[in-house]
Amino acid sequence: MKKFTANSMTTPEYDWWWRKRANDNVPLSKIIKQDFEKKSSELGKKIEQLKEEKIQLGLDVDVHKLEAEKMRKG
Repeated sequence: MKKFTANSMTTPEYDWWWRKRANDNVPLSKIIKQDFEKKSSELGKKIEQLKEEKIQLGLDVDVHKLEAEKMRKG
């Protein structure tokens, strides 16, 4: 970022502050990308958790079906 100085009487501290301020500006696209990656990671973990729960529930259903068949037969 270029700056226009009409007055060359600025202090070195001000010049340092201005350069730091200009360099600290993080592009919005980078912030959005980081947020997207974080949420994507969280959703990936949630998907894996739900898949595991689905498998466990499927096994529970199989066990209950076997128990029901045993009760009907005997």
